[in-house]
Amino acid sequence: MRSFLKPLLTIAAMALGMTAVIPMPAWALVELNVNKGNVEPLPIAITDFQGGDALGAQISQIVTADLKRSGLFAPIDKSAFIEKITNPDAAPRFDDWKVINAQALVTGSVSKEADGRIRAQYRLWDTFAGQQMAGEQFFANDANQRRVAHIIADAIYERLTGEKGYFDTRVVFIDESGAKNARKKRLAIMDQDGANVRYLSDGRSIVLTPRFSPNRQEITYMSYESGQPRVYLLQIETGQRELVGNFPGMTFAPRFSPDGQKVIMSLLRDDGNSNIFAMDLRSRSTTRLTNSTAIDTSPSYSPDGSKVVFTSDRGGRAQIYVMGADGSGQTRISFGDGVYSTPVWSPRGDLIAFTKQTGGEFQIGVMKTDGSGERILSSGFQQEGPTWAPNGRVLMFFRDSNGGPKLVSVDLTGRNEQPIPTSNFASDPAWSPLLE
Repeated sequence: MRSFLKPLLTIAAMALGMTAVIPMPAWALVELNVNKGNVEPLPIAITDFQGGDALGAQISQIVTADLKRSGLFAPIDKSAFIEKITNPDAAPRFDDWKVINAQALVTGSVSKEADGRIRAQYRLWDTFAGQQMAGEQFFANDANQRRVAHIIADAIYERLTGEKGYFDTRVVFIDESGAKNARKKRLAIMDQDGANVRYLSDGRSIVLTPRFSPNRQEITYMSYESGQPRVYLLQIETGQRELVGNFPGMTFAPRFSPDGQKVIMSLLRDDGNSNIFAMDLRSRSTTRLTNSTAIDTSPSYSPDGSKVVFTSDRGGRAQIYVMGADGSGQTRISFGDGVYSTPVWSPRGDLIAFTKQTGGEFQIGVMKTDGSGERILSSGFQQEGPTWAPNGRVLMFFRDSNGGPKLVSVDLTGRNEQPIPTSNFASDPAWSPLLE
C-alpha cells in the first residue's frame, strides 16, 4: 500500500486470489541487463476495465501507455482481441489469447462505492500456463483516478520484471514560456507522464534546479527573487517556504542527502572559487567539503549517503570526482575527452549519470561508480541535466529544440527514447522517489 504525499486516498490494496499465485514462468521474467543490448518487448493484452463507463477505458489506456513507454512491453492492439471480456473475475479463454501471442493478459473492473469512492481491481494472467499471476483491488477518491492506473501499471511491471516500477511518481521541473529573451520561468510539478501539471511559483522571479527531498513532501530549489541566487525549501502541498541560509556568495545546485537531513550545494566565495558545502537542516550549521582553487560544483550523494560525486575543473577542464561524505578521499573518476557536468548517483547505487560536451555535441551518459564502463545513451544539440527514475532504469533530461527546451526520457539501453509532453518549454527535471 502506498501513500502519495498527503492523500491518495485511502488507497487500499487487497489481493484478489482466484487461483494461487504461481511462480513466474521463464518467458515472463524480463531481465534488464544493460550490458547485453536490447530486451525483446513482452507482448501483453490489456483489456478495457469493465464498468465505470468511460473511466474503465481511461484506466486501461493509462496502464497501456505506462507499460508501452517503458520499452519492455508491446501492448497488442485491441482490434486483434478475439474474446470480449465481460466478467473480469472469471478465467479467460486462454486459447483465444495465445493465438494472438498475448503472453500476458490484464483484465479489470472499476465501480463506484456507496461512500463515493471508486474501486478498481485488476488481474494479471499467464496465458500460456493458464494461470492467474497477480490480482489486487484499490479504493480511491475521484481526484486520484489516474494515480490508481499508475499503481496498477507498477504492480504489473514489478510482477513481470522482478523490479520496482516507476509510474506512480511525479516530476518537478522549470516551466518556461514567453519570448526567448524574456522567458518566464515557473516552478512546476506533474505526473511522470506529463499529466496533472501544477505550478508552484508565479514566475515573477527566475527559479532553477528544483530537487526532491527523499520524503517527497518538499523540494529544494534556487531563486533569484532577491537579486542573488538563494536556496529555498518548499513544502509541496502547503506551499510553505523557507530560506535555507543567507550565504554571502552565490549558491548553486542544491540537493538533499538521502536521509533528508542535509542539503549539499556549491557556494561561490569572494575569492572567486566555488566549493562544496553541506548544511545540516536542523542545526543550520555548514560544513565545507572541498577547498580548492578550482570550480567544484554539482554535488550528488550516493544512495547510502556515504559518498558524494561532483564536478571540478581542478585538472584543467571539468571532470567527475568522488569523495567521502565528509570531503575525504577526493578522487577523479572520469578521463574521457570533453567536459563533464551534472553527475547524479543512481538510486540503485551502481551507476552515475552525467552530461558530457564533446565534438560540438551534448551527450547524456552513464558510468560505473569507479569511472569504468562509460556509455553514451543520447547525443544531441544542447541537452543536459539527467535525473533518475526511482528504480534506476530510466533517465529524464532536457533538450533544446525548436526554440526552447523540452523533456525527454531514455532507458539504460539508449534505444528507448521518449518525449515527455508539456504544454510549454520545460527544463531542469527532477524525478520523485517512489514510496511504499
